[in-house]
Amino acid sequence: MTRSTTDEAAVPPLPSPKERRRLREAKSLSEEEVAAAVGVTRATVRSWETGRTSPRGRKRALYAELIAPEPAVKPTVLKPPVVIAEATAAGAGPAAAAAAGPAAAAGPAAATGAGPAVAAPAVTDLPEAPPLPEAAPADPAPAPAPPAEAPGERRVSPAEAFDELYARTAPGLVRQTYLLTGRRALARESVERAFELAWQRWPEVAVDRDPAGWVRAAAYEYAMSPWHRLRRTHRHPDAPPTEPGKRALFDALLDLPPAYRRTLLLYDGVGLDLPETAAETEASTPAAAGRLMTARAAVAERLPELANAGSPAEQSALLHDRLGGLARAEHVPVPRPARAVRTGSESQARLWTRAAVAGVALLIAVTGLTLHTAPTHYEPPISPPERVGGVPPRGGPQKLTAQDLKLQKSLSEQLAHGPERLVPQLK
Repeated sequence: MTRSTTDEAAVPPLPSPKERRRLREAKSLSEEEVAAAVGVTRATVRSWETGRTSPRGRKRALYAELIAPEPAVKPTVLKPPVVIAEATAAGAGPAAAAAAGPAAAAGPAAATGAGPAVAAPAVTDLPEAPPLPEAAPADPAPAPAPPAEAPGERRVSPAEAFDELYARTAPGLVRQTYLLTGRRALARESVERAFELAWQRWPEVAVDRDPAGWVRAAAYEYAMSPWHRLRRTHRHPDAPPTEPGKRALFDALLDLPPAYRRTLLLYDGVGLDLPETAAETEASTPAAAGRLMTARAAVAERLPELANAGSPAEQSALLHDRLGGLARAEHVPVPRPARAVRTGSESQARLWTRAAVAGVALLIAVTGLTLHTAPTHYEPPISPPERVGGVPPRGGPQKLTAQDLKLQKSLSEQLAHGPERLVPQLK
């Protein structure tokens, strides 16, 4: 093993690309400052945070040390089944986050100390509680050691962990996606496709810091795909709510551009803080803040009570309640059972695998046929025809004249009347 490989193995594993960006913004570091400290360009740092590339060697060690969280808020490393259980419990709401312990309570907003005045993120449904006023961050207590596994305790299987995550997050995620698209069938389809993709990549999703956020981002990306406009069933949104207030909010959401609508839903509806919203929408934090302000102003033109609200915290609380009420009032379709989603994901994976194998086999057969029928030596091409002159006329018997025909006829008639020795006899 070389020295560079040994140094790279000694560096702790880097967090996910979205977490790298959150940690950098939590320390108030810009991309230029990180690039200057590590010795790379700004574009390289941006590619690290989007997941296109990953640092190596000495730059990896410097980058990991630069964005490493503070020891007081460093998350405890748990085994994958326990991580999934705690992440699922944290996505259930503030009460479950408090029951998960100090390590679960010290989320992204507590680490940055600059989160918005909104409630804790709720991944199962749009939260019902209004946003809490912003308070000064307290010194978090050190994370407790993970409890030791009892000898007789049963370990959670991947299917059970997936089913638990699906049961907690799928119904609320369908309502969120409905507010994002205005189409009930598309909302259900998007959530089911996101969970099918999550089951195919479950080893990656299981160790993610926020599995519910991973599924939510996949569902939003599928739901906002412009290719759905070509489908007849999803070409037009469903009928709006009949209540005037809910209909005005519904129309205001659908009139927003997709990126602004998603930012507003994540921040004021789901309850993410601004850095998390910016990371999930793949935008900078100032750009996400600008989209949020523009979207709020556009919605306030349709909702007079939102325009009359005083502080931004009151506007966020009012919009939070209105979005939650709209999501709960609409009758969205219930997603399929988790077992059916897992079975569909496995069937789809088998179908793509068989298609890939068939494609490779067809390519091999065509290649073999080409090699078998291809010429083994060079064959010069046939020269194009040319007109040849100076050749003598064709010889041979000429056309008989009338006199020649008369003589031929007389000879053929006199042959039978000649001498006896010349007459043929049949025996």
